[in-house]
Amino acid sequence: MKLNSAIAAALLATTGVYADDASKVETETSSTVVELPTFTPTTIKAPFLEQFTEGWDKRWKPSHAKKDTKGQEEEWAYIGEWAVEEPYKYKGIEGDKGLVVKNAAAHHAISAKFPKKIDPKGKDLVVQYEVKLQKGLDCGGAYLKLLRDTKSLHQDEFSNTTPYVIMFGPDKCGATNKIHFIFNHKNPKSGEYEEKHLLSAPQATISKISELYTLIVRPNNTFTIKRGGDIVRDGSLFDQFSPAVNPEKEIDDPNDKKPEDWVDEARIPDPDAKKPDDWDEDAPFEIVDEEATKPEDWLEDEPLTIPDPEAQKPEDWDDEEDGDWVPPTVPNPKCADVSGCGPWTKPMKKNPAYKGKWTAPYIDNPAYKGVWAPRKIKNPDYFEDKHPANFEPMGAIGFELWTMQPDILFDNIYIGHSIEEAEKFANETFFKKVAVEKAVEDAEKPKSENKPKSPSDLKFLDDPVLYVKEKLDLFTTIFANDPIQAIKFVPEVPTAIGGLLVTIVALVGIFTMGGAAPEAAKKTAADAKEKVKEAKDKTAEAVSTGAENVKSEVNKRATRSQS
Repeated sequence: MKLNSAIAAALLATTGVYADDASKVETETSSTVVELPTFTPTTIKAPFLEQFTEGWDKRWKPSHAKKDTKGQEEEWAYIGEWAVEEPYKYKGIEGDKGLVVKNAAAHHAISAKFPKKIDPKGKDLVVQYEVKLQKGLDCGGAYLKLLRDTKSLHQDEFSNTTPYVIMFGPDKCGATNKIHFIFNHKNPKSGEYEEKHLLSAPQATISKISELYTLIVRPNNTFTIKRGGDIVRDGSLFDQFSPAVNPEKEIDDPNDKKPEDWVDEARIPDPDAKKPDDWDEDAPFEIVDEEATKPEDWLEDEPLTIPDPEAQKPEDWDDEEDGDWVPPTVPNPKCADVSGCGPWTKPMKKNPAYKGKWTAPYIDNPAYKGVWAPRKIKNPDYFEDKHPANFEPMGAIGFELWTMQPDILFDNIYIGHSIEEAEKFANETFFKKVAVEKAVEDAEKPKSENKPKSPSDLKFLDDPVLYVKEKLDLFTTIFANDPIQAIKFVPEVPTAIGGLLVTIVALVGIFTMGGAAPEAAKKTAADAKEKVKEAKDKTAEAVSTGAENVKSEVNKRATRSQS
């Protein structure tokens, strides 16, 4: 053990660089510190704009209601906590705070009333906010709700049953990953509300970097959804939601029934067809190929497997306790280059007389009347809403969520009527911070490691300890079988040993001569050092001439070490 340590130290010395130097290099190439901009509140105005600055807790109130579980025995309360704080993951702006969901596997609810109700009739409606999933998102929501302006709107009682106008934002659980856009539509005939869900909703971004979600609804009943400033969906409120805004003009008559004699089978077995007399249903699918002959090189007397001639009974095998030792079998090498071994039998072939079970062919059904469908009648519940974008007035914004991952952060909420102002706000905030966050993320990423395929590909500066360990291990492995080959394949070790011996001789000379090295001792040390240099040159030459051998041996060893 001590000898190996000494050799390792010598090997380190012969490389010309110590582990301390390697650590210094690693430190010098460490991640660059990213300079963060400082938060400055925006001067942009909107019907509702929130950056969670001073006084946020006077605007936002957590709910203390119980969640409506629709008859379930277990009751759920909104016990999830909220906080306003700076992000700890990939901070993009110094001093920029956001609203944070603090608890995992808990129901959270919080809301803020608008200074005055927002009525989108006849105007563009823009809803925009940032989401930062600091711990990712496996299962949970990060969407907001714009709550209907009613006299019964109380922040303390905000829950899943609180009437809302629009629900918008990301939702993820398992394979489900979408950006919700749901709006509540009032039936002008019945006065009842019905949720309209966007079909084939775009996917949300699941990342620890901030993401920007934007919804634009126009007076012409078109909408646009943006993610990170890029359009991911646009269309019409009329044809991309389920259920549709306007019902069908006609519906199936619920009282119409299919006649009992209605024939809706288009094709039937031919009733006049008969099985041919020569049709043999019992004929097998395959028969013996009587024309086949045994190949000339078939070794009928040779078994397919033989006892492994290289197998040896283990030294600790006890015949009395373990029974008679039987060597394992291996494929018979004599069978490898011939057609086969062992008893030969004629192969099977497809039976030309095989027809299988007979069935009558199909013909067009002369009694077929077509696919039956009930007659259409006027829809008694039909109405036509030509302006579904005229949403009802909204009085508050709320987050009513359940999530398995805490620390979801919301920031820079814009609700208003100006697309240009919302884009300007995003340029001041989101796009400024997201560039920094990506730079911070890149700086924190571990450097890609080009791991060597074998010990011969190792470089000392990459990992000095691993370099020395692998070289010593490889040298001792080869040395056990062939010392000469070991010196050829791993010249660094014998060179290090030579250097170690020179040092020992010099030290012995110094101590035996009273501390000062006489000229004879110095000359001896110099001669030994010169011989070490010559040995190093010769071994280097041996390595270059035996490169193929070393690669083969090293790759075998690398394969073993990886298995």
